[in-house]
Amino acid sequence: MLEFNSLSQTVVILTAVLFSTGGVLLGYLATQRPFGLVMGGIGVITLAGIVVNNNIVLIDTYNVLRRQGLAPLEATLRTCVQRARPVLLTKITIILALLPLVFAVNIDLVGREVTVGGSSAQWWAQLATAVVAGAAFATPLTLLFTPAILLLQSQAGERWRRWRELNKSGAGWLRDRRPAG
Repeated sequence: MLEFNSLSQTVVILTAVLFSTGGVLLGYLATQRPFGLVMGGIGVITLAGIVVNNNIVLIDTYNVLRRQGLAPLEATLRTCVQRARPVLLTKITIILALLPLVFAVNIDLVGREVTVGGSSAQWWAQLATAVVAGAAFATPLTLLFTPAILLLQSQAGERWRRWRELNKSGAGWLRDRRPAG
C-alpha cells in the first residue's frame, strides 16, 4: 500500500495471491498429492512472493504510463506488452527448474546415479508442486486479470470523478432530490 498509495491496487495484488493459492490447490488435486502443511505452506508463501513481485512490477509500469499522460486503455495495453516477456521468462524459469522436484527425481552427482522417489526428493516434492502449479496458474492471471482490473478501476474512478463534479455544480441527479426548504 505504501508503494502505490492506493488501497485498490493493493487489493488487486492480494486478490492475485488468493487466486494463485487456488492454483496451488488445483495442482495438488491434479497430481493427487496430499497437501502437507509445512512444505506446501512454504511453497504457497514462496509463490506469494513471486506473484506479488510480478504484480508490483506490472502495476508500477501501468502507473508510470498513466502519469506520462496515456489513456487507461493505452496504458494497459502497453503495460501488457512491456511486461509480458519478463513475467513469462520468470515463470517459465521457475517451472522448468522445479519440474525434477515435482516428479521426485533425485540426482546424485557424486555417485552418478539418478533415482525417482528418493527420500530427499519426496520431501521437496510438495513445495515444488505448490510453486509450479501456482506459477502456472498465476501466469495468465498476472498478464490478463491484473491489467483488466486496473483498466476497470481507472474507468470506474473517472466515472466517479465526473459524477462528483456534476453534483458539486448542482447539475447532477442530487439537485432534484434535495429536500425543499
